[in-house]
Amino acid sequence: MTTLPQPIFRFAPSPSGYLHLGHAYSALFSWTQAQKNNAQFMLRIEDIDTTRCRKEFTEAIYEDLAWLGLTWVDPPRIQSEHMEDYQQALTKLENQGLLYPCFCTRKEIQQEVQQSGRAPHGPDGLIYPGTCRNLSATEKDERLARGDSYALRLDTTKACALTGDLFWKDQSKGKIKATPEIFGDVVLARKDIHTSYHLSVAVDDALQNISCVTRGTDLFEATHIHRLLQALLKLPVPTWHHHDLIHDKDGNRLAKRHNALAIRELRARGNSLEDIKKMAGV
Repeated sequence: MTTLPQPIFRFAPSPSGYLHLGHAYSALFSWTQAQKNNAQFMLRIEDIDTTRCRKEFTEAIYEDLAWLGLTWVDPPRIQSEHMEDYQQALTKLENQGLLYPCFCTRKEIQQEVQQSGRAPHGPDGLIYPGTCRNLSATEKDERLARGDSYALRLDTTKACALTGDLFWKDQSKGKIKATPEIFGDVVLARKDIHTSYHLSVAVDDALQNISCVTRGTDLFEATHIHRLLQALLKLPVPTWHHHDLIHDKDGNRLAKRHNALAIRELRARGNSLEDIKKMAGV
C-alpha cells in the first residue's frame, strides 16, 4: 500500500514590524490546522524587502511565536538567503520569452493611464498599460546598459496562452478557476530587489513541499497569479485555506501600524496567553 507523504503547513511573516493580533490569529490558525492533520509546521521569514525588514523584528517573531506555544521544523527558511532560487525561476521564465524590462516610474504609469481615459485596477492597484512590453531589443539593451532602473514584468497574456485554463482548490470555496489576467503584467523582480512577493512565495511553497497554504482572505486574489507561476515553472500545486481577518473595534483590518496591538506590547502589559488568544478570537 502506498503511504501518502505527511502534510506540511506553514506560517510566513515579514519582519518589517512586530507581530500583532492578526498575525497571532493567522499563526495559531495554521498551527491548529497542522495539528488536526498530523502535519509538519514550517516557518518562513519573508524578508526580501531589505529597506523595511530588520533582524530585530525577525528575532521578535521567534520569541513571540514560541511564547504563543508554537514549534516549527528548524531551521526556518529565510528568503534573503535563497535569492539564487528565485533567480533560477526568473531564468526559466525568461527562457520562455515571458519577461520584459519595464522602465516606467509610478508617475509615468499614472500619467499614461490618465491620458488613456481609463483607470483599470487589479488586486495590486493600477493595471500596467503595457508601455514597455513592445520596446525594441536595441532600446532595451541601451537602457539596461546605461543603468536605468527597471522592473521585470510577466507578459501575463502570453503566459496564460501557454498554460490554458488553470484551477485551484480552496478549502472553504471549492474549485476556483484562476484568472491571473486581473493583475495585468505583474512585477516579478526589480533592479534592486531581484525577486517579488509573488515569485518568492510560489517558489518557496514548492521547495518547502507545502501541501496546504493557510493565509488571510486579503491574499485570496494573489492565489490567481501564484497558480499561474506554478504552472509556468512546473511546480507542485498545494491546496489553499483563506481564513477571515481580525478587525479592531472600529471595523478596521489590523495592520502593523497598530502598535498598541503588537503581541510584545500586550505581553508587556501583563496579558496572558489565554488573554491574547481571546483577543485574537482563537
